[in-house]
Amino acid sequence: MFNGQPKGLWALAFANTGERFGYYTMLAVFILFLQANFGWSSGTAGLVYSSFLMLVYFLPLFGGIAADKWGYSKMVTIGIFIMFAGYALLSLPMGANTVAIAVMALALVLVSFGTGLFKGNLQVMVGDLYNDPMYAQKRDAGFSLFYMLINVGALFAPTAAIKIMEWAQTSLGVSVADSYHFAFAVACVSLIASILIYYIGMPTFRQVLTVSKKNVSKEAAAEEKLSPAETKERIICLCLVYAVVIFFWMAFHQNGATLTYFARDYVAQSATGITAMEFDVTNLLLCIIVVYGLFGIFGQGSAKSKAIWGAVTLASVVALCFKYNPTEEVAIAAPIFQQFNPCFVVALTPVSIAIFGWLAKKGKEPKAPVKIGLGMLVAALAYLLMTFGSLGLPAPNAAQPEHLANVNPNLLVSTYLILTFAELLLSPIGISFVTKVAPPKYKGMMMGGWFVATALGNFLVSIPTLLWGNNLYVVWGTLMCICLLAALFIFSIIKKLNKVA
Repeated sequence: MFNGQPKGLWALAFANTGERFGYYTMLAVFILFLQANFGWSSGTAGLVYSSFLMLVYFLPLFGGIAADKWGYSKMVTIGIFIMFAGYALLSLPMGANTVAIAVMALALVLVSFGTGLFKGNLQVMVGDLYNDPMYAQKRDAGFSLFYMLINVGALFAPTAAIKIMEWAQTSLGVSVADSYHFAFAVACVSLIASILIYYIGMPTFRQVLTVSKKNVSKEAAAEEKLSPAETKERIICLCLVYAVVIFFWMAFHQNGATLTYFARDYVAQSATGITAMEFDVTNLLLCIIVVYGLFGIFGQGSAKSKAIWGAVTLASVVALCFKYNPTEEVAIAAPIFQQFNPCFVVALTPVSIAIFGWLAKKGKEPKAPVKIGLGMLVAALAYLLMTFGSLGLPAPNAAQPEHLANVNPNLLVSTYLILTFAELLLSPIGISFVTKVAPPKYKGMMMGGWFVATALGNFLVSIPTLLWGNNLYVVWGTLMCICLLAALFIFSIIKKLNKVA
């Protein structure tokens, strides 16, 4: 899985890991901050949250266009510094007056603009590593690994946010509302780590930084092979995929919206036994090590490496057994549920790569558009589960949040697991598809198009938050039907998409 990848992948991936750690630390508590600090309703907070997500993913379109003209690395660097300024403003406790709202709005614009310059262009650079024929067949696996490392940062983000807020409240006597700003400050520190990794690792991906005459001739040759009609067909196919992606992100990013509301208002606020262990990020990390250890034991490594992996796996299992306490009761905070999706991504990425690698050897690996369609079907299953799990529960109070039930936390954990299966089928594969299919002279803009689709989906995240207050089966059923319709659409045009895949 890790062998045979270009060296530059790791530097670019870990630079992205640092940036994503800060972003997801902020995002884990952002919608709760809006309600706690400003007293806004669920709908208003959801609208601000979704508008911010829309900007974060819309602006990479312009970042890509700028990078096509002035260079990807330059835009990545500028983007990091702009993001830093935005997070620094968010870190300032300003109260809840008009000035505080204006400063927050400016901070969100800066974070969005900086992300627009950073995120898409870094991924284009990753894609360029695989233009070398030596690595061409490893493109999908490479993007899956890149995506996995994004989620390493996201895995620890909710715990970081909760712990630093608790520390600020207990050690410094900070109010609940002001403690959120300490979580936002974590993002500033993570960006410093990100830029250091980027520049220290730059020698490993230097080949994608400069546009030499040789590279230009390759790009020109590739462009000449595409007729205007072929170029148009590729762009149309990408736009059709973008149309489906919109509705996936609308459903997926409920993790920071209605699914967080559900965690706050309906899920039991404490747990014991094995369920309690799920809410300790150290235990999740040990489980991930066990998964990777099993791959190391049964993989193709040497006897020595298998023995090492065996020892590591055994030690992790022993540690989990040692930490098990059937009577210990653990408090559950709503933001902590956001650690499960990145945990599952990191744990399941080698499983996904292994399955598709095995299918590829048999000549049966589905093409990217088919995987995307399957991802939409799986997402629909997640909300089918939420629909059944919510039957009999009272309707939420949208104006004044209150705890209404004590639902088993594993309902949400299972939902995040299913959504992760969908994400692994759609997101890294979709990004890989864009870098492969985009006409060379439009690759920055087309990667930006992927993020525009994500942005539109993120804006539509607000629709279920506006439905919050109706019976829960209305909220979850709406999301399920949208995912099913999107899946039907992509399968209806699958032959057209597979022609360019």
